[in-house]
Amino acid sequence: MYHILNQVDNTEDLKKLNILEKQELAKDLRELVIDTVSKTGGHLASNLGVVEITIALHSVFNTPKDKIVWDVGHQTYIHKILTGRKNKISTLRSLNGLAGFPKAVESEYDAFDTGHSSTSISAALGMARARDIKGEKNSVIAVIGDGALTGGMAFEALNDTGSSNTNLIVILNDNEMSISKNVGGLSTFLTRIRTRKSYNKSNNYIKRITLRIPFIGKKIVRLVRKIKYSIKQLFLPNMFFEDIGFKYLGPVDGHNIEKLEEILEKEKGISLVLINTKKGKEFFNKCATKIFCEERKTEEAINGNAHLRRSSAKNNFRLKFREKYNGDFVHTIKKVLRLKMIKQFIRLYIKK
Repeated sequence: MYHILNQVDNTEDLKKLNILEKQELAKDLRELVIDTVSKTGGHLASNLGVVEITIALHSVFNTPKDKIVWDVGHQTYIHKILTGRKNKISTLRSLNGLAGFPKAVESEYDAFDTGHSSTSISAALGMARARDIKGEKNSVIAVIGDGALTGGMAFEALNDTGSSNTNLIVILNDNEMSISKNVGGLSTFLTRIRTRKSYNKSNNYIKRITLRIPFIGKKIVRLVRKIKYSIKQLFLPNMFFEDIGFKYLGPVDGHNIEKLEEILEKEKGISLVLINTKKGKEFFNKCATKIFCEERKTEEAINGNAHLRRSSAKNNFRLKFREKYNGDFVHTIKKVLRLKMIKQFIRLYIKK
């Protein structure tokens, strides 16, 4: 059933695949998650949206030595499948089964027991500082969504990371929920240029030569830096991240494994990578609300349909009710009251 996924039991198997095989693997993973969640319940849309970035992270970094901290943690089903828990995924969210969130006691690949939003950057920063104190060289990556970034703890951690000059990579997953888009063409071009080795080498070389010029060397470097910053400020609204000390890269197509790997392989310092993803990728064509489509428990997963149906009659009624009465709020309330009155009348009549 799963041609490529059957060959992958852990991250070492994943690293052996080429790009085309990884693209096929992404399809297999989506099928498995849909099939699993249709039986166990769980967070579907968020997990379908992070398939490619999860593949890229585990392909590029040496986990579990390199630490990945997932914000909230509800989007880690793919992560669990790729880190040796594929055969247990059918036990998701069940007694003595796999947890729906990262659990350190469950696997060494789960670096932090998340379960609440906006905590990932703080936790990752703590791990990065502990790494530096111990003199280790592993990478630490925080994966956070644009919704979770609105939490005060996330901003506090960003500020602390930038000011402390601690090497930490933040993956900002923008799934079109809150953060405005960049001017895509120029931003994508700048990202491509800045991640080239030739650019970084020439940039450092010119800087070293200029600094050797007596009296005016440092002034020239500062002037060039200000000019470069001013030009970028005109076109890129996400200069906030540069202002607090991060090297900003993005936007990157969060469903393009090859581009994701290219960016991640070259970013080892204090950097923030913005990726654009789509919740419910290749499953939800349209949905009543994104929140309503986020968590699903269903006996049948209907490929390509607008909704997943819930298993119980009560929840099926709730879905149909929402679809039918999603117009004027007051009109909807009136209908609810009428239905309740009719239901109460029927109950009284039956008792008599």
